[in-house]
Amino acid sequence: MQYEIRALRGAEGLVTVAVEAPDETSALEQARAQGLAVLSARQRRALPALASPFAARFPLLLFSQELVALLSAGLSLPEVVETLAEKETRPEFRRIFAELRQSLYEGRSFSQALDRFPETFPSLYVATVRAAERTGDIAEALGRYIAYAERLEAVRRKVISASVYPIVLLGVGGLVVLFLLGYVVPRFAGVYEEVGRDLPWLSRVLIDWGKLINANGALLAVLVVVACVAGALGFSRLKEVTGRVAQQIPAVGARLRVYRLARFYRTLGMLLRGGTPLVTALGMVAGIMPAAMRPRLAAATQRIREGASISAAMEAADLTTPVAVRLLRVGEKSGEMAEMMDRIAVFHDEELARWIDLVTKLFEPLLMAVIGVVIGLIVVLMYLPIFELAGSLQ
Repeated sequence: MQYEIRALRGAEGLVTVAVEAPDETSALEQARAQGLAVLSARQRRALPALASPFAARFPLLLFSQELVALLSAGLSLPEVVETLAEKETRPEFRRIFAELRQSLYEGRSFSQALDRFPETFPSLYVATVRAAERTGDIAEALGRYIAYAERLEAVRRKVISASVYPIVLLGVGGLVVLFLLGYVVPRFAGVYEEVGRDLPWLSRVLIDWGKLINANGALLAVLVVVACVAGALGFSRLKEVTGRVAQQIPAVGARLRVYRLARFYRTLGMLLRGGTPLVTALGMVAGIMPAAMRPRLAAATQRIREGASISAAMEAADLTTPVAVRLLRVGEKSGEMAEMMDRIAVFHDEELARWIDLVTKLFEPLLMAVIGVVIGLIVVLMYLPIFELAGSLQ
């Protein structure tokens, strides 16, 4: 859920920020962790838009890359935003650029201008820009965010590419099975009925299923289309349910935890490298954590406030792995905590990539074998009465 927070922030005065949180208490904690003096909080309520899954998303990574390139060329921020607005062809994005430019001309900071579009610019992005405004090097800070986003995107592409082939294989296999049951099997059933021989039990079951699918083919097609549309419209909810189910599978659940911890440490390292205080960074990172891990992060944050070391607090809250604990301790001794958190994320990303490769190599042949057995069984059961008839004639 998204909450709109009205608060005071230092010299900026009254600001309005959007915070993603499971409840109002968590939203207030995140806002206070960002150094805001909260005045009010209310939940944003919006009617679900049917077209939202198909709407164009703002190209944040491309925008950041172009922003860095133009800033490095010596253009000022208003000039950069104006240049990007001139080349943009989509009306909804031109409106965003126009309002950003207007905010800058009115004397607002770049982070304040970005903060007006919480659906487009995530809180981590705004926080990165806000921290860079203190040092005056926005291009360098955005370069760190680009590297961070590209690493996350690389992991996401790895997972998606590993999922595409099994999904296509399941889809094609399912269509072949439906074709056999709904079209081929009923034709064989007509032949056997004309012959008038008793069929084996398994063949009769197969023919009954084929007749059922053939008689309700239109209804089945409608149900498949409705399921696909419902899945597209409720993709986020479907992904959440799938994640919960996967979490219950021991091997998959352990890898999901490693993936989330890698993302957590990579985000935290980016914020620390940009000059964000640790406690503030922990409050901001809470928004990207799954709901089940947020109470543990809050407990770790409280222990750090009380003077505990980062490694001890994270280990006590079960937000580490054996490798992560060792690297955090090294970072505490060397003072390079941000670098150590990046190394934790890289190590676990590589570990996850190796596991995905192994599972893919094992799962794909197994899936092909299962689909082949199912199709082969249907074919054998269709021809079984013919085989028996041939045997009786001999």
